[in-house]
Order: sequence, then structure tokens, then C-alpha cells
Amino acid sequence: MAAPSDARRWQLLLLLLAGLTHKSSEFVVEFNGTACIMASFSATFFINYETKSGFKNATLDLPPNATVLNSSFCGKENASESRLAIAFGSGHTLTLQFTKNATRYSVQTLSFAYNMSDTKAFPSASSTGIQTVNSTSDIVADLDKKYRCVSHTQIHMSNVTVTLHNATIQAFLSHGNFSKEETHCKQDYISPTTAAPSPKPTTPSPSPVPENPSVSNYNVSGSNGTCLLARMAVQLNMTYEKSDNATVTRVLNINPNKTSASGSCSSRLVTLELRGEGINLLRFTFGMNASASRFFLRGIHVNTTLPDARDPVFKATNDSLRALQATIGNSYRCNAEENIQVTKTFSVNVFNVWVQAFKVEGNEFGSVEECQLDENNMLIPIAVGGALAGLVLIVLIAYLIGRKRSHAGYQTI
Repeated sequence: MAAPSDARRWQLLLLLLAGLTHKSSEFVVEFNGTACIMASFSATFFINYETKSGFKNATLDLPPNATVLNSSFCGKENASESRLAIAFGSGHTLTLQFTKNATRYSVQTLSFAYNMSDTKAFPSASSTGIQTVNSTSDIVADLDKKYRCVSHTQIHMSNVTVTLHNATIQAFLSHGNFSKEETHCKQDYISPTTAAPSPKPTTPSPSPVPENPSVSNYNVSGSNGTCLLARMAVQLNMTYEKSDNATVTRVLNINPNKTSASGSCSSRLVTLELRGEGINLLRFTFGMNASASRFFLRGIHVNTTLPDARDPVFKATNDSLRALQATIGNSYRCNAEENIQVTKTFSVNVFNVWVQAFKVEGNEFGSVEECQLDENNMLIPIAVGGALAGLVLIVLIAYLIGRKRSHAGYQTI
């Protein structure tokens, strides 16, 4: 796999320093006194919920005192399933459901249950009780290797976005501790500039990661004018079985110069359809929550042909997403890379996205609503600057104290 660029190395360094603001918690599941699941990460939960006066946003952080629930399990010997369930706050639960095959393990389902009766977290909420959302994830690693992801990993689930920070996770442990070898997430390998020695092939094996795709402008118009403005770069990740039974992940950049765009407008749905080189159809569907006056990406559908696949026709659909959302009349913008997990075998990366659906005035973007990732990344230079300023202050104080002591033994003549 290619080595990260210098810019990416700096970003990874800053993300590590961001531990000042996101402290990882450690979780262990044991069977007969031996660990079978180990995990270390921090997590942020961004929740859009309904009140009598409209929709509000709540943000929860996974606290250091989060605990492993008894519903966690290792499974019997040679079992292909295991589970890590974590409880925190007033009745909130994060669950990672693991599965494995002959060569790899993955988080097949990530679930989050949150307690709307927690009035501190959800003031003025219209509903009470436990709400549960779940999604597939792209957390996958080779057996007997730990999964490592320094970058932020986002999982979109209905009206909830879960962001994992600085994650180290391993299931189906064979020696009761983290392995020295690791499988890195694809987010840690962006825009390679120099080639590193190729690792030993594994199954499934990712295809070489191309450079970031090009940003392009898209717009969709109907009888009432423009209903969608979008500026973004798009990258597809497709996992499939080849004719020789090897499982691979193909990364495909959407080339704006070889892609045609179309779409449709209605009072409740807006679609953007892309067709071009290597892609038969890629459709983005935007919906709205009228009571909250918000738009969001609710569905992605892909249909393409993979000549080397056992089944050459690759299709994937998810119409229950809740990504790229903002107030109607405003625009959603995110400079950071966002990963949208569509199905277990298909995800979409969007870069430098700026989008506005339904109400577009004068063919121009409205007021910007920044994504949570950009807001979090602003804390990184602040944290680093604060740490450096504190270090300078400590050195200055030590210097002044030392200078004062060096004169203490002398008398004025």
C-alpha cells in the first residue's frame, strides 16, 4: 500500500495530538479469564431530535467511565460472531457486532441506542424512551491483526452520526492481547506521492488507492427553477468476489470530464444521477423533513459492471441515510473527507462537498452550515497552539526562577 504524503503525515500527527481533546477509552471482553475482544477509541455522537418547537441537535461524547455490558460475548470455540456492548450516561448503549470468515473479521453492524428520557442530553424532547439506530461499517481487518485508524471514522445512521477517533480494535483474539501487526483503515492512506514496499497479499485485498478525485459542479433544475446545487468530488469503494474467489476492494474516482449529470425535482425528493466511465448509474436522493425545515441525503444507489467479478453486475442501494443535512434555504459544506457507508460492500467518499437542495435562490449557495468534522478539526490547531503556549510559559517561568536563585548568594558592595 502506498505511503501517505507529507501533508497527510502532518494531518496524522495533528490527529494524534488531538488526543488532548479526545481521550480514548479501553474496553475488554473476556471468556474464561482470557480477552477475546479489545478496543481503544473515543467517540462522538451527533443526534438530530424533535422538540415541540422544531428539531434540535445534541452532541454526546463517550466518557472515560463507560462500561462493558454483560450482553457482550466471545462466542463458543471457533464461533464466527462476537459482540462488544458499551453503556454510558443515562441509558445510552453503543454495540459493535463482529463477524469473521476464513481470513478477516469486521464490524458487521454498529448500533447505537440513546435514551430520549435523558433531559440533560435532550432538553425539551418530544418523545421519551430508548431510540435505536444501526448501520453497516467499513471496520474490517485481517485475522490476528488489530484494526487501526488514526483518522476520524464517520458512520451515518438515520438521524445520528457516530464519529470514532483514534481507534484500535481487535476481535477474535488468539493470544489475549492486541497483535503487533495491524490493518490500517483506508482513511489513513490518502493522496499517496511515493510508493512504499508492497505488503504481503491478503484476502480480501484493497486495490491501489488512487489520488483524490476532482471536484466538479452539479445542478438540477425543474419547472420551478434550480432545486439542487452541488460541488464535490466523489470516490466509490466496492468490495466483491473475483472469478478466482479472491475478495477485493476496488476504489473508483468519478471523473467529471467523462461523466454526464441529470436529475429531477419534486416537492419531497430531489435526485442527482451520474453516468459515465466505469459507472452505469450513481444516484443521490435528497429528502426533507418539513416540520424541521431541513434537507438531507437520504439515499444512494449504484449500478455498474465489474468485468473481473464472479457476478459482473454490481448493485447497491440504501434509502435510509441521514447525511449532508442542513436547514432548507442554507447550504451544507464540509472540507474534510466524509465516508458514507451505503451497504456492507459499498461506500462513498465525498471530498470538499458543498450542497444545497430544494430551495435555491438565484442559483447561488445560501448561508453555510459547517459539518461536525470541520468544527472538530478546528480544535486541533487550538489544542496544539495551547500546548505550545503552555510549554513556552513553563520554560519562561523556569528561566526566571533559575535567574533569581543565581543572584541570591551575592551581596551588593
